[in-house]
Amino acid sequence: MGHRTTPRASTLGGAMLALAALLALAVSMLWPTDGGATAPSPLPSASSSAEPGSEATTGADASAPSLDPAIGTATDLLATLATKGRAPKTGYDRTGHFGRAWIDIDANGCDTRNDILARDLTDITRDDTCRVLTGHLDNVYGGIDVAFTRGQETSTAVQIDHVVALMNAWETGAQQLSQAEREALANDPLNLQATDASSNARKQAGDAATWLPPAKGYRCEYVARQVSVKAAYGLWVTAAERSAMEGVLVGCPGQPAYASALVP
Repeated sequence: MGHRTTPRASTLGGAMLALAALLALAVSMLWPTDGGATAPSPLPSASSSAEPGSEATTGADASAPSLDPAIGTATDLLATLATKGRAPKTGYDRTGHFGRAWIDIDANGCDTRNDILARDLTDITRDDTCRVLTGHLDNVYGGIDVAFTRGQETSTAVQIDHVVALMNAWETGAQQLSQAEREALANDPLNLQATDASSNARKQAGDAATWLPPAKGYRCEYVARQVSVKAAYGLWVTAAERSAMEGVLVGCPGQPAYASALVP
């Protein structure tokens, strides 16, 4: 005949089990994790997802201007720019005020044009100096793509656009800059983009109110670069220019602003 558990014994056993569970819970809450069991790893965040030693990127295009997280968004940076009318063009001299094209602004031994061609073209070949001889332009502005070949009649098929046109810069504050600052603005990689000759000709000295890249998918970055250049060099925007910029950025409120490599 088996042992029969009395109601009293069953109640007492349950109480003891409950007490043991409470004691185990208390111990687990007080036990230190730095010398005993390993604490659970935190969930990966956007800033910690890269492997040690790797460099995080902000997009598929590794040649895009580097992003300084301290800059914030283009929308926020645009809000810091002053709004004024255009200054007069009187006395404007592109070469005299912004220097000859193209100087070696970063002293790397290559002139600025060849630096930008090497950055923006793919499948490039170079001679034994810095000159880009051939390459392919995937035109981010949305104009025609170009198979580039250096030559007296072919080199101009790819041109280097000033994202903030130098005339626009002159009319919105560059007159107050030093000669060295204006030459930096004219050769700043953040303010330069390789494009086809026809796109460059259509833009001329236009600001965001008069010209935007035909490729709508690139307009957020284009305007962000204009805002970033103007902020870096202390330039202002006109009312029409601000309205156009805001109209683009409203569709991409998280679009980052960019840092200039030449301006501290």
